[in-house]
Amino acid sequence: MTTDQRDQSEPEIKPKQRGNRRADILEAVATMLETAPGAKITTAKLATAVGVSEAAIYRHFASKAQIFEGLIGFAEDAIFSRIQAISASQQTKLDKTRDVLLLVLTFFERNPGIARLMMGDPLVGEAPRLKPRVRQLFDRVETECRQLIRDEQLESMANALLTPSEQTTLFMHMLEGAIARFVRSEFNALPTEHFAAYWPVLASGMRPTAH
Repeated sequence: MTTDQRDQSEPEIKPKQRGNRRADILEAVATMLETAPGAKITTAKLATAVGVSEAAIYRHFASKAQIFEGLIGFAEDAIFSRIQAISASQQTKLDKTRDVLLLVLTFFERNPGIARLMMGDPLVGEAPRLKPRVRQLFDRVETECRQLIRDEQLESMANALLTPSEQTTLFMHMLEGAIARFVRSEFNALPTEHFAAYWPVLASGMRPTAH
């Protein structure tokens, strides 16, 4: 995938739409998560950031947990709508797997606040249902990758160096590690940095074993 193709095909993730107050609230929370790590997000601060009353916030979201859930849902919709398009493309299974990983890395690179949310710190003390939602997102990515790898091995009829489960685990270690490092570095260590150079090494387990 070229840079031009990637810029056109991957979603520019900004949950704001003109005149959409719910989207304005989600964008404001994402910005707070990005720019004020560790700071408590209150409805008063949020109302000030959006330029509305606290009552207006509650008209769209009954709680802060619902706002976080809205951000997670936004991430799911943006990522999996694009994964669906990648899966339906005419590329090889190997290229599709690469593009799925690059898509997820790019999404979180472009949305640092959501990356921080998905790594869990802002969810401490929030509604218990939120952490399973985060796990669900990464589990779905893992399932997509595993299926692509299985299909690749079935089509090639070759014994690969790693099994589909082993290869998928390697990919998820890379993916989640890159996002965690991005958050830990205060968004300086970009998840997509050197991905093109790393990919042949990461994908080597999908190649047939030598006889």
